[in-house]
Amino acid sequence: MNNPQAKALELVRRAHQRQMAGALDDAVSLYQRSLDLCPTAEAHTYLGWTYSFQGRVEEAIAECKKAIVLDPGFGNPYNDIGAYLIEEGDIEGAIPWLDRAKRAERYEPRHFPFLNLGRIYLVKGQLGRALVEFQGALEIDPLNKLARQAIDEISTRLN
Repeated sequence: MNNPQAKALELVRRAHQRQMAGALDDAVSLYQRSLDLCPTAEAHTYLGWTYSFQGRVEEAIAECKKAIVLDPGFGNPYNDIGAYLIEEGDIEGAIPWLDRAKRAERYEPRHFPFLNLGRIYLVKGQLGRALVEFQGALEIDPLNKLARQAIDEISTRLN
């Protein structure tokens, strides 16, 4: 495989497998090797995700910001930063990142930032805004149980 980009993508695939198997140090090494060959927004984002599993939230956010520089249209790092900030208790700081994820040109699974924003607005007691976000998630993913349950709960509370 002489193509550096193809080799880098193969390393990302292998890194993701190792990450899902819980071999986080192996995953970090593979993501870093991929980035050495051919930096991609995906490798930076997924390296950040692995760092978050290791409790290295600041490094995870830094990797997501590198991904955004490489590909501002890739939505995953915006949502991930928002999710990390929620975990850190900075729900206000998470909102602009999640809003940006919703508008990203390229993003799967697109319903995640809607769910995250819905959770934020629930915590803030802004039920109307939460309802709008959960409905947005359901429009994208009609079978999403979390969104459906949240909508039912909010509807009950509003009536």
